[in-house]
Amino acid sequence: MIVTAKGSSAVIRGSAVAIALGLAVLANPAMADQYTDAAKKWVDSEFQPSSLSKDDQMKEMEWLIKAAEPFRGMEINVVSETLTTHEYESKTLAKAFSEITGIKLTHDLIGEGDVIEKLQTQMQSGRNIYDAYINDSDLIGTHFRYNAVVPLSDFMAGEGKDVTSPTLDLKDFIGLSFTTGPDGKLYQLPDQQFANLYWFRYDWFQREDLQKQFKDKYGYDLGVPVNWSAYQDIAEFFTNDVKELDGHKVYGHMDYGKKDPSLGWRFTDAWLSMAGEGDKGLPNGLPVDEWGIRVDGCAPVGASVTRGGATNSPASVYALTKYIDWLKAYAPPEAAGMTFGEAGPVPAQGNIAQQIFWYTAFTADMTKKGLPVVDDEGNPKWRMAPSPHGPYWEKGMKLGYQDVGSWTLMKSTPLERRKAAWLYAQFVTSKSVSLKKTLTGLTPIRQSDLDTQAMTDIAPKWGGLVEFYRSPARVAWSPTGTNVPDYPKLAQLWWQNVAEAVTGERTPQEAMDNLAGAMDRVMERLGRAGIGGDCAPKLNEEKDAQYWFDQPGAPKPKIDNEKPQGETVKYDDLIQAWREGRAN
Repeated sequence: MIVTAKGSSAVIRGSAVAIALGLAVLANPAMADQYTDAAKKWVDSEFQPSSLSKDDQMKEMEWLIKAAEPFRGMEINVVSETLTTHEYESKTLAKAFSEITGIKLTHDLIGEGDVIEKLQTQMQSGRNIYDAYINDSDLIGTHFRYNAVVPLSDFMAGEGKDVTSPTLDLKDFIGLSFTTGPDGKLYQLPDQQFANLYWFRYDWFQREDLQKQFKDKYGYDLGVPVNWSAYQDIAEFFTNDVKELDGHKVYGHMDYGKKDPSLGWRFTDAWLSMAGEGDKGLPNGLPVDEWGIRVDGCAPVGASVTRGGATNSPASVYALTKYIDWLKAYAPPEAAGMTFGEAGPVPAQGNIAQQIFWYTAFTADMTKKGLPVVDDEGNPKWRMAPSPHGPYWEKGMKLGYQDVGSWTLMKSTPLERRKAAWLYAQFVTSKSVSLKKTLTGLTPIRQSDLDTQAMTDIAPKWGGLVEFYRSPARVAWSPTGTNVPDYPKLAQLWWQNVAEAVTGERTPQEAMDNLAGAMDRVMERLGRAGIGGDCAPKLNEEKDAQYWFDQPGAPKPKIDNEKPQGETVKYDDLIQAWREGRAN
């Protein structure tokens, strides 16, 4: 056992305090009631609405109070990135948990990159930095290979059985397939999730004059683009034909292009799969995924086309080329110098017609009264819909990305601290609080919350988000999958190489060739180190690219026509299909 400020010495101190508190409770029964009283106060006030009745909420709280008894007085520290959902947890739910359980819970908020850095440091050093982490399920391939994370399936059935809630109801979580390893074990518990979808100005698309002008030019209706050809036509139309609306210059596209780690997310978050680069299969393409990594069973065997991968395939080069062309031709000039965080709020300023790749985590910031994209009644002038797909895409393939921030327990965390942190993880994802958390942060995780009247009532204010998450279409959006053997090591390669194509230092083909080669070298090192046991990388011998193009699926050879006829669908028809339980 490692003795640190947050390690076993804290457990000893915490245990001593817990014993003292236990004796105090025996001497003063009123102390035992304080936790029940606190729970009732929070249930009556903050934890409304809920999918549960207040009686059932109190039953969950009573179990929590009892399960927390051995840990009262302990100081537990957890961490997540800074999102609206996590701010609510940090400021409100952590306080509620502390009052209800007697465990002093500190929920730190830091940058996403810093979360990964802390996690890596704890993995490598064995030093307990935090007692639990909320980190993206994009690391699932890392977690199940490195043997540093506690498989929750094992924990809930074994060491953590006494602190696992009987009302956790795992089947109610909508993102468990994203946090499950190839071994069938659950490694992370979803805490929040959001997708990247197509965003557009519904009010502009409904204008009869613009509809007529578009159809006269392109021969089909102005609507939600089904393919990238239509997206490009619409971008061209608003940027160079419409040019100005309500006295303001308008643009048909928005993106960002600064050489920065967030540029990597722009691509690893499924841009290549939207173009059609990978194989069919959900939640991720098999054997070739949206990063272009091929696996044999669970062992990665290459990213380069010459090894059977698709990172530098024609579909990937096409995807990068379109990203650069659209950024230069149809987005505001300053977009090329922006990061993810800087570009996110721009559509809310009112001069962007559409965005192909928009994170729904920005929904809350897009619904504030007084914005140019919100009407006098507080209703959005915009809507969200499925992102269009490129010419290499086929039905049955992944279509977009979902970010699933998930609770992760480390083996290096002392057991008692891990148990106490697990109680908090279950509390902030419990049915007692999850609906209110969803209404606050707009990142749903439970089907029972999506089915409530409260979600039906709020749906018109959220521009299609509720309908998307209630529809069967949502399964085509998924995080990075298990093919990626070391997310932190491989993810950093993306922005470094892609940026050289954005600046013109390399052609898109050269940039993707370099990226694929760099990924293969990292995976080769991981394979030599045996990271992942039977699921460690085992690179294929290189063969002529044509050999792989002749095989079924990815990598796919270049197609003759990369800009087929544009195709659109009426938004209202799409939403009606979702409401009726159809994917399209």
